[in-house]
Amino acid sequence: MVIGAAVVLFIASFLNLANYDCPAGVDCSRFNTNAWDSLGLLMSVYLAGIIGAALLIVSRMMPGRKVAGLDLGQFGAAFTVFALWTAFWTIIDVNSAGAGLILGLLAAIVLAAGAVAGPLVPALKAPLVGAPKPAQAVQPPHGGQPGQGYGYPGGQQQPYGAQPSQGYGYPGAQTGGQPGQPGQADPAQAHAQQAAPQGGAAPAGDFTPFWFAVPVARPLYGEDGAPNPIAELAPGTWYLAVEQRGQGLIAQTQDGRRGVLQDTTGIQRG
Repeated sequence: MVIGAAVVLFIASFLNLANYDCPAGVDCSRFNTNAWDSLGLLMSVYLAGIIGAALLIVSRMMPGRKVAGLDLGQFGAAFTVFALWTAFWTIIDVNSAGAGLILGLLAAIVLAAGAVAGPLVPALKAPLVGAPKPAQAVQPPHGGQPGQGYGYPGGQQQPYGAQPSQGYGYPGAQTGGQPGQPGQADPAQAHAQQAAPQGGAAPAGDFTPFWFAVPVARPLYGEDGAPNPIAELAPGTWYLAVEQRGQGLIAQTQDGRRGVLQDTTGIQRG
C-alpha cells in the first residue's frame, strides 16, 4: 500500500500542476509546469512523501532502528502527514488544478493512511520479505546442536557440571531416597539449592550461560565501558548471556558481538 502510493506520487510529480485555457494562437507551454519546476512544492509534497515511504519500509525491515530517540517509522509517518497537509492546501489555492496536483493529493492520502494505520490494523502488520525473523537462527555456543544445552528455548536445563540423567536437579531424577545414591538428593545440596537466588542471575563464580529475550529494545554497551552502545537488543529475538558483570550481563548477539546489558529487568529466560 505504501510502496504503491509512493510510486504514484513519483509519477504525479511529472504531470501538469494546473490547467490553463489559452486563447487561439497563444502559446501556453510556459504555463504547463510540473513539480520539478517548483522546488518548494517538489520537496514539501512529492519528495517528502517518497522519503516518508522509504523510512516506513526501512523501519519494517529493520525494526528497532532509531534516530534521535525516535523510531524510523515515526519519522516516516510524520513525513507522509506533512506531505498530505501541504498537498491539500496547495490544491485549494490553485484555481484549476492539473493532473499532477490531483493525483499527488490522492497518493498522499493513501500514503498517510497507510502510515498511520500500519501499527493499528493487524492486516497491515505482516512482515516484509527479507525482514529479520525471531531468533530461530541463533545457534548454541561451543558447537552444540539446536535445541540442546542449558538455557536454549525448548531444551532441558541441567545444572552446571552434572552428567546426563545423573545427580541432583537433573530433569527426571529422583528426589527421595538415601544421600549419595545416583539420581537421589543430598539434603545438604537441597538446602544449598533452596538458598540460591530465585529468578535472578547466578553468582558470578558459578554462572551458567543461558538464552534470554528482552521485553523492549535495550542498548548493548561495550565491555570497555564506553558510553556509546555497540548494538541494540530487539524484543522477540533470543540472545546468549555468557557472563555476569555486576548487576548486568555479558550478552552475545547473533553476529557474534559481545557487550554489557546493563538493564536486565523483565528479561525472559529461555
